[in-house]
Amino acid sequence: MTKLAKYAKPYIGSLILCVLLLFGQAMCDLNLPNLMSDIVNVGIQQSGIEDALPKAVSRNGLDFLKVFLTSGEKQEIDSIYKLVETGSAEASQYEGDYPLVKENDIYVLDSEDTEAVGKASSAYGKGTMTFLNFMKKMAKEQGAPMEDAASQNDNLEDVDFDQLYEALPMLQQMPESAFDESRKAAAGTDESILSQMGVSMTKLFYGELGVDTGVIQSRYILMTGLNMLLITLAGALATILVSLIATRVGAGIARSLRHDVFAKVESFSLAEFDRYSTASLITRTTNDITQMQLLVIMGIRMICYAPIMGAGGIVMAVRSSPSMTWIIALGVAILIGMILVVFAIAMPKFKIIQKLVDKLNLVTRENLSGMMVIRAFGTQKFEENRFDKANQDLTGTNLFVNRVMVFLMPSMMFMMNAISLVIVWVGAHQIEQATMQVGDMMAFMQYAMQIIMSFLMIAMMFIMVPRAAVSGDRIAEVLATEPTVTDDQKPLTFGGRPKGEVEFRDVSFRYQNAESDVLENITFTAKPGQTTAFIGSTGSGKSTLINLIPRFYDPTKGQILIDGKDIRRISQHELRDYIGYVPQKGVLFSGDIASNLRYGDREATDEELRTAAGIAQATDFIEATEGGFHNDISQGGSNVSGGQKQRLSIARALVKKAPIYIFDDSFSALDFKTDAALRKALKKQTGDSTVLIVAQRVSTIMNAEQIVVLDEGKIVGIGAHKELMKSCKTYQEIAQSQLSKEELE
Repeated sequence: MTKLAKYAKPYIGSLILCVLLLFGQAMCDLNLPNLMSDIVNVGIQQSGIEDALPKAVSRNGLDFLKVFLTSGEKQEIDSIYKLVETGSAEASQYEGDYPLVKENDIYVLDSEDTEAVGKASSAYGKGTMTFLNFMKKMAKEQGAPMEDAASQNDNLEDVDFDQLYEALPMLQQMPESAFDESRKAAAGTDESILSQMGVSMTKLFYGELGVDTGVIQSRYILMTGLNMLLITLAGALATILVSLIATRVGAGIARSLRHDVFAKVESFSLAEFDRYSTASLITRTTNDITQMQLLVIMGIRMICYAPIMGAGGIVMAVRSSPSMTWIIALGVAILIGMILVVFAIAMPKFKIIQKLVDKLNLVTRENLSGMMVIRAFGTQKFEENRFDKANQDLTGTNLFVNRVMVFLMPSMMFMMNAISLVIVWVGAHQIEQATMQVGDMMAFMQYAMQIIMSFLMIAMMFIMVPRAAVSGDRIAEVLATEPTVTDDQKPLTFGGRPKGEVEFRDVSFRYQNAESDVLENITFTAKPGQTTAFIGSTGSGKSTLINLIPRFYDPTKGQILIDGKDIRRISQHELRDYIGYVPQKGVLFSGDIASNLRYGDREATDEELRTAAGIAQATDFIEATEGGFHNDISQGGSNVSGGQKQRLSIARALVKKAPIYIFDDSFSALDFKTDAALRKALKKQTGDSTVLIVAQRVSTIMNAEQIVVLDEGKIVGIGAHKELMKSCKTYQEIAQSQLSKEELE
């Protein structure tokens, strides 16, 4: 399949754009759980207060908190706040935000030094936790039960500032050592818990200042939700653009592949068609290329996106909660094991499927093309069983593969749900121990699902890639096939219309992988203005000999010359341009009669078509049709008889006005009267041309200037009719078996 990578080169820019868009989409998807976590942690639990450090605090409140700080922490707090006294000109600026300033002095955050603010925020959290620990300690000393002490001091919403401020003078008189135990416990608390406690204290301080925290909460949730909506829309836009580009790239690559495969097949000689069945070539041009197109489209969207999403999800999950990453590692390991097992079982079957599709197409094509024979011999039931066998084989193999693949989906869903349960179980214990917040657990769960979904996408690609790889190899095999009949690197030219003298010099031919020659040491010359006929028993090599002239095959030994030039040195196009060829089996194309005749010469006039049809004895039945020369011809010429098809094929060759005409048993479907009339008219039309005729009927070739008699691939007689009747026993036997003594004289 890598041999087909060159077809992606024209789309490198589009592919790079897709990867960039997929990165953008992944970033959008990976940020959504964080925003959801913020809504839970900040918007709901923290009432929308993002920073633990308050932007403003009453003078009494800050003085109270300083009691529980060390001297260094007090300096850090003092360095970032400025005092705003009641009644001052500056106080009027803050009355709208902090109504308490009308009655009491307040401290306002006044620093843009990020580092200083960070240190103060940490000190603030420790001070709040020290206060809670100290209150818990005092409750124990007063004899309160452990449960009551914990609930009383962990719930800051029940704190009465008036009582605290009354106790402030007493607390300020206490020695520093009284708070050491509480400070030590606060220093050992997780930073996230310190921040959460700090936010709870800040909410109380804001309430004291007269700030409506409900408005802060609503605004935060609304803005975060709006941000999530915008990110979702950006991700959706990226998805749409990637799908559009991927579809165009896939369609473009498939179009190029179809073009090149068709062009390659067009260049094949009959030897290559013997190697590949028609059904297989059709399957490779349609079904296999469609598989490649689907792989490109889905691959761009999944193969690129899944690793980005998986790696990003792991990074975000580890950042969210490092202590639970073992859950994802365990789930991923199990998933990879499942995918490898399924892949090992299903991979060999994909190659079989494509061969079975070939077989089904072959049986179907043979049934449709041979319907008349099937009905004539009454073998419909046999053909139904034959088709059913091919169909059942394909269906059974597909069912086996699908059953294996179907196992993946429920397994993945089970893994996703099991991992969710484990995350909730472990996360709940960590929340209880105050080492994790609810929002972080929810975000971690979403990241775990995103990681699992990434591996699910990879699993889906494991389903598609093997089958597409088989298809790609089959396509590459056709493209890599070198025709046995090729043009010379420096071809000769006839230099104009040749005279048409055809000479065989000691020509032998053997089919590929055959044990013996079909033709042996064939030597003769067909001159312009004369008719050279070939006759012999079935299998004597007549059609094979004729097929060597237009280079449908090349001889394995000897030379074929036209006007003294080896035809292998002439380009195939120029050679065939001077040959009017009528095959053994008349072939017509869908269209009308005129379009079929113009296959001989696209520029032929209507008068030339009528002349050619007249010589071929086709005028009567053409004019008898409703449309005349514009009467429709169905696919394969199925709406005309065998004799009519042969006459139209002969007329098509005559339109070409070639110096060489080849008729490969082209009169077999004609009655004797039509045959005689056609040959008489043909002699006048092709007077200066070289005419080569393969025939089974002696009456067709009796008047030929030269008759070549073949037997088992060898020439056993050459001459005119009367000469051969005297000198060639084989010819005598053929002639006497067909005609009476009087007719032969």
